[in-house]
Amino acid sequence: MSKKLEGNGRWESSRMMLPEHREQYLERRETPKTTSGPVPVPSKEELELIRDYVLLPMMLTIVDKNCKDIELSFYSMRQLYMKASRVLMGHIHNDLSAVRKALKERNIRVFLEESDSEHGAIHYKFICRGYEDRFSMIRDAARAEISVRIAKYISLMFK
Repeated sequence: MSKKLEGNGRWESSRMMLPEHREQYLERRETPKTTSGPVPVPSKEELELIRDYVLLPMMLTIVDKNCKDIELSFYSMRQLYMKASRVLMGHIHNDLSAVRKALKERNIRVFLEESDSEHGAIHYKFICRGYEDRFSMIRDAARAEISVRIAKYISLMFK
């Protein structure tokens, strides 16, 4: 069944659904996917790891693109900017490796589900010890978060 139909209230009350199908549908929605008891919900720290896993590759792409643009430019200090960009990419890559390791240790997997260009959102599916959910981020919010994080990385580089 389509995700658009679930949870919108119309599917459950539809007269086109046979009563036995409605019962099966409601039972399937109420029972967890595992039979070993309640599935633990991810903690705040784990959700932050998922967000980092989504944002850090975007940051690497942005810094890499800027580095290539600087490389093709005629700035007199382009060597300095390129070296600083490479150091910045190294720090981001190290953090991304640490996030990937932490997710693997906690048995959390994240998948790109869809990119909604019409609404400007990116949707990810994550599975955390049997608990499945979606993580969505609006592109404008991602851009704002990325610019704040890049500024933090730059300030740490020069301390």
